[in-house]
Amino acid sequence: MTRIAQLVLVLGAAVLWVASRLTWVEVRSFDGLGQPKTSTLTGAEWATALIPLALLVLAAAVAVLAVRGWPLRILAVLVAAASAGMAYLAITLWVIVDVAPRAANLAEVPVADLTGTERHFTGAVLTLVAAALVLAGAVLLMRAAVKGTGGTSRYAAPSARRATATEQEDKGEPMSERMLWDALDEGHDPTDRDTKGR
Repeated sequence: MTRIAQLVLVLGAAVLWVASRLTWVEVRSFDGLGQPKTSTLTGAEWATALIPLALLVLAAAVAVLAVRGWPLRILAVLVAAASAGMAYLAITLWVIVDVAPRAANLAEVPVADLTGTERHFTGAVLTLVAAALVLAGAVLLMRAAVKGTGGTSRYAAPSARRATATEQEDKGEPMSERMLWDALDEGHDPTDRDTKGR
């Protein structure tokens, strides 16, 4: 489940990066001296947090490899918070009544020379899609943390494997091939039960 969560997070970060490259606001101005000028503001210029959020999500996708249990739950909550931030940035393009003052400031155009602005919603829609993907990734991470499928048996320390082998031996369960090799490496004969404690 963590692999799927990682793929979803990487996909969400990629969609967010694409959204940050698209035009969000177009600014038209005329100073009375030259030709009318049109400036475009990309998502990264309009909402400067988009690229840092994409990098945060990518870092979280990599961090999934190193954490399990409670740290994985905390990571899932942080990723969900990043998703909420993305959704907020996208929704602000619709909610702001007049984008002209902010657009003029970002495009470095005097407000007196401003003739019009136009919003382009494709980037904001992609940002909402990225937020949904990242939220889905956070849910998958939380489910993986609850189920304990963080890959603990694959990367268990030798002492943890020995403890598991001892528990299985006490219960009479058969030892795995890995546990047999660990016992041989320690100088024990895993097939002879009389050697315990020597």
